[in-house]
Amino acid sequence: MESSDLTWKTFGRITVWIGEYERSILGCLAIMMIALGLLVLLDNQNPNCGRYIATKNNPKQRLIDNRLAAILTYPPAFLIPLICIYTSKAATYINVAVVMLMISHYLQRTFIYGILIRGNSKIPLHVLSFSLTFCTLNGYMVGRYHTEYAVYDANWLTDPRFIIGVSMFFIGMFINIHSDHILRNLRKPGETGYKIPRGGMFEYVSGANYFGEVVEWTGFSVACWTPHSLCFAIFTASYIGFIKAFSHHRWYLEKFEDYPKSRKAIIPFII
Repeated sequence: MESSDLTWKTFGRITVWIGEYERSILGCLAIMMIALGLLVLLDNQNPNCGRYIATKNNPKQRLIDNRLAAILTYPPAFLIPLICIYTSKAATYINVAVVMLMISHYLQRTFIYGILIRGNSKIPLHVLSFSLTFCTLNGYMVGRYHTEYAVYDANWLTDPRFIIGVSMFFIGMFINIHSDHILRNLRKPGETGYKIPRGGMFEYVSGANYFGEVVEWTGFSVACWTPHSLCFAIFTASYIGFIKAFSHHRWYLEKFEDYPKSRKAIIPFII
């Protein structure tokens, strides 16, 4: 046997070992995301940002501007999947299509949502660190798994699961963007304080923007049809869909005597 053959076989074995090891890492990240979502639900604390910071009574808490935090937080969630697409030798156009859904969301969150944030709201620096770490690990998990390990049939783009999932994704994205637009325009120039949001899905739920994001990532998990995308959707529903939405709902009810009693927290007509 020639040395070159031995080299290639050795390299091939190493590549296979690394591939299996990486798959295990991606699986562990998915399990950790489920566990984190459950811990968040069990803890059931108000999110430590925006209107809730004043209740923490911690003058030594280091804060960062919310606009800057958004611009710093989200880039890894689209840059890492882009790198995964570029470096993958296994990704088909179908793999690229499902990953581009995630990329489109975080591009919007960085360059439109982040830049258009109004007001002087701040978040604690440790919340930024957590969010940045999450976006980095989630970008790696979703991007890498769906470009290297997820295998789709050639007709997946016409599969009902993909069509339904993509439809849900863009409906959720529209609700999310429209709800953010309503929130940004609650105050007229020079006004301060909080107001009751009205219009769009806010007529049905207090967390209309969160509802849109839950629909979005639920649709993403249906379109991808993988355990990793499902774990991400479950975490989103746990933290954004329930903890943040329910905290906002309770706060609105306590803050405004005339707050519409028919509104639910996160799911229209249900909860």
